Amino acid sequence: MRVHHFIISLLLATIPGLPLRLPPTQPGIKVHPNGRYFTQQNGDPFFWLGDTGWLLLTRLNREEAERYLEDRRRKGFNVIQVMLLHSLSATNVYGDSALTARNVAMPKTTPGNDFTDKEQYDYWDHVDYVADLAAAKGICLALVPVWGANVKNGKVTEAQAEHYAGFLANRYKSKSNIIWMNGGDIQGSDYTKVWNRIGATLHTLNPDHLVTYHPRGRTSSATWFHNQEWLQFNCVQSGHRNYAQDTSKGDLHYGEDNWKYIQAGYRLQPAKPVIDAEPSYENIPYGLHDTTQPRWNDSDIRRYGYWSVFAGAAGYTYGDNSVMQMLRPTDKEISYGAKAYWYDAINDPGAGQVQYLKKLMLSRPYFERVPDQQLIAGDAGAKYNWLAATRGNNYAFIYTCNGRNIKIVMGRITGGKVKASWYNPRNGSTTPAGEFPNKGIIEFNPPGQPANGNDWVLILDGV
Repeated sequence: MRVHHFIISLLLATIPGLPLRLPPTQPGIKVHPNGRYFTQQNGDPFFWLGDTGWLLLTRLNREEAERYLEDRRRKGFNVIQVMLLHSLSATNVYGDSALTARNVAMPKTTPGNDFTDKEQYDYWDHVDYVADLAAAKGICLALVPVWGANVKNGKVTEAQAEHYAGFLANRYKSKSNIIWMNGGDIQGSDYTKVWNRIGATLHTLNPDHLVTYHPRGRTSSATWFHNQEWLQFNCVQSGHRNYAQDTSKGDLHYGEDNWKYIQAGYRLQPAKPVIDAEPSYENIPYGLHDTTQPRWNDSDIRRYGYWSVFAGAAGYTYGDNSVMQMLRPTDKEISYGAKAYWYDAINDPGAGQVQYLKKLMLSRPYFERVPDQQLIAGDAGAKYNWLAATRGNNYAFIYTCNGRNIKIVMGRITGGKVKASWYNPRNGSTTPAGEFPNKGIIEFNPPGQPANGNDWVLILDGV
């Protein structure tokens, strides 16, 4: 059946007028030898484009999971960040509990996995089904074993954590699309021994699966775990506050400047990939809790994405207020003033636009890319005037989130001349901007008038 479907797909791909449809990317990924980015098992680049579908496993049934994952596949997402246990009383839509007696050391399983037999199909069978469904679509699941609040509340001991991590590692060792995302919105200094026990167990038993840590807002996993063997890459949560709301103190609190978290992680040794695994969500209020505040929109989503990736991130995770909680009409508890139901919110504009970041990054030689602010002549600006720059050997990308003029130090890529063009992050279109000598300082004027949301990428290709 699978071979037959594959042949039909190839035939459809050759029919004039139909879009090219190829088998999905193989989901198994690893860290590239340069320590900065991810690669597929065949050596091709893997640009992490994530979505926070945190409650996917408990809120959606099989048909709804198919609808959600297919939408995300079509929009270019290749990682979904998901909680296995949001709470120790986690129950899925079929009424199946994840645990016995709310003890992580006692996963509740049944013999068999026949969906038509309620006595067989359990919570973990549903996780298996969704994981396989995602794999068929070329999507990885970054699974959070147990959300941080449960550990912080003293409900998970080190011994329980080790037993539970062993259960997970043994059950999912053969699924190549699983990534382990330890922690869950918590500082690594809280119950550090538990997190190290979970991380070490998963890494030891699943050496072929990546393991990372999801930290609290305005922090990075590198603060506590960068030198731990089990942590293969770093995550930051740049958070949901705006500049005015950010009262955090310390060396690694940078407000909305999420590129600074990436820059700090990029400079660490040994080199490990780093991503912003939770920036501000689309349609969530500034600061989360006051629903009278303005809401983050698609232009903010794009800004965080390009800022972080151009600073050296190995990808980017998108989030939406309604989708992250899979808000349904039957839900009585609604978080953060979400208004749309998940099946409508999956079409919020930012969700369709972040794919153009991924496409841009994969359009040029990927593994040679480095952040390079020396491309900017003079002051790169501050806050929304910040210009972010990155380049390979023969190309350069410079991002402005408000369309202000860009002065470039030429000669930092190869070629006697450069071909310039403007890339539109809203729709992925490219507009030629002329050919220029690759020397001196040249000022480029983006289309339109300067304004927040009039964002552009200046592309320079060496000729």
